[in-house]
Amino acid sequence: MMRSLYSGVSGLKTHQIRMDVIGNNVSNVNTHGFKSERVTFMDLISQELSGAAEPQDNVGGINPMQVGLGVLMASIDKIMTQGSLQTTGKNTDVAISGEGFFVVKDGNKEFYTRAGQFGLDRDGFYVHPGTGLKVQGWNAREGDTGKSVINTAASLEDIKIPVYSKKPAKATGEVVYKSNLNQEVEIVPPDATEEQIKFYLSGPQETRRGHVTTINVFDDQGNKRELRLEMYKVGDNRWKTRVDLQNSTNISVNVKGPGDNDLAIGGNDFFEMGFSPDGRLISVSDGTDTLNQGKLGVELSYRIAGNPATQKFTLNMGESGGMNGVTQFASDFTTHADSQDGYPMGYLESFSIDNSGTIIGTYTSGVKEPIAKIAMATFTNPGGLTKEGETKFSVSMNSGNANVGEAGIAGRGKINAGLLEMSNVDLSDQFTDMIVTQRGFQANSRTITTSDQMIQEVLGLKR
Repeated sequence: MMRSLYSGVSGLKTHQIRMDVIGNNVSNVNTHGFKSERVTFMDLISQELSGAAEPQDNVGGINPMQVGLGVLMASIDKIMTQGSLQTTGKNTDVAISGEGFFVVKDGNKEFYTRAGQFGLDRDGFYVHPGTGLKVQGWNAREGDTGKSVINTAASLEDIKIPVYSKKPAKATGEVVYKSNLNQEVEIVPPDATEEQIKFYLSGPQETRRGHVTTINVFDDQGNKRELRLEMYKVGDNRWKTRVDLQNSTNISVNVKGPGDNDLAIGGNDFFEMGFSPDGRLISVSDGTDTLNQGKLGVELSYRIAGNPATQKFTLNMGESGGMNGVTQFASDFTTHADSQDGYPMGYLESFSIDNSGTIIGTYTSGVKEPIAKIAMATFTNPGGLTKEGETKFSVSMNSGNANVGEAGIAGRGKINAGLLEMSNVDLSDQFTDMIVTQRGFQANSRTITTSDQMIQEVLGLKR
């Protein structure tokens, strides 16, 4: 009877722990990024009354006789299933769809969390506002080409988003041209005057023999000026192009010919394009040098008032023999400047986060470029992480080391901005478990009271 008393006590203790876990799950039903837990039981050691006996010639085998001594808690398991995603509309909120954790830091202590209700502090650091822990990732740095690059192979660092910070102006380095020159137009006579050329370029459609395209480019101070290219046909499969740059002097175009080491100033504002009979651009020439291989670029040099230095950028007309640049087919004129890489000084006025965790800044100058990238960590056994409170975890001896990298790669989930992951607690399951746990507790308490009554009966035998 004493055994049954202690078995009942073990049942009360384990069911009380199970109720504690259920209560914690229910209390965190609205905690973002919370992962529910479950309790599993196993039987305690059994006392052997008699051992097993093997079969004999005259009798069969005998099973062992054992009396169990109660119940033991086997484990408290974390249920790491995905929680539902809730729309918040706040662009700094992020949620993970799939495996992984955000990495946050308190000094040198590293923690991991699924709760992505992040924001900015006064210094522009990307933090968890409830705890001040700084979100980890990689900040962008200016590369050799002047563009912002993010090195995800580098060590983790505090993400910083410098809202309203300045981005200096960048002079145009390349202007890319694409599309088509109409092959069917007539040739402009070699002795045509300036007035006649203007008429051929801008006259009625039926008399037009050329095309004008413009685009705004920038100098190293961020001043905008219009670049104008006047293209007209001067022979079969040959087009002449005159270059004009607003508010500039000493305008000159130059083609780097084979064997040239440096681009010398060409001393003219014209260059010529040559096409194959099937409409492909095959060469560019400044009258001195001709380029007919690879990227067909024409260097334009100029000066501006108050700056004695010569400034330069390249007109990229396409690849020799390719179709991505300027072509010559019997179709309407569509040639235009596809893009240029310069911009004026601007302020960072807003930012957004894409599925890879890249934070993309938008400047008042219209430039968009990466500012930072949010890091993600995965574990071989995420259920083995240690809960540290505040919806964060730390590495344990059985979780494995953090595998840190970019979102969406090597099994890591995607990042969704403007959303938060809700708790994965299912109230219907919790209430059902609550009823079962209560009945188990009651049953064990009945075991104790019944055993007590039996002991009372034994004590009454003396009277």
